[in-house]
Amino acid sequence: MGTPNSNCTSSTQTTIQDNVGSGTWRITEFIDSGIDETNHFTGYDFTFNSSGVLNANNGTNNYDGTWSITDSNSTDDSQDDLDFNINFNLTNDFEDLNDDWDFISQTATKIELIDISGGNGGTDYLTFEKN
Repeated sequence: MGTPNSNCTSSTQTTIQDNVGSGTWRITEFIDSGIDETNHFTGYDFTFNSSGVLNANNGTNNYDGTWSITDSNSTDDSQDDLDFNINFNLTNDFEDLNDDWDFISQTATKIELIDISGGNGGTDYLTFEKN
């Protein structure tokens, strides 16, 4: 019973990983609890390496973090259960990206993510678009 569902989920997961792992990306929207902080990431190119390393580089600053896509509910084949995990072990603007983001939508050239925080109820939005 679990086989078709898990295949579908892993297929979606693999497709997203392949899309993200190709080329460089930029943040075209970052809304932190209603405040537009997109400008904090202007000029940064993001590279999602297959090894799980996430690199951000603007020609001057170079930061490495980690990324992964995990399935929070292996019994369901919905992309809604996939988490896009980002972690920069930093104490600058990049730590605001650290989260297990949920997908709003994803294509080969655009990924829209959302996080609804449990504590203060704030909603964050993060959009990556391929360069």
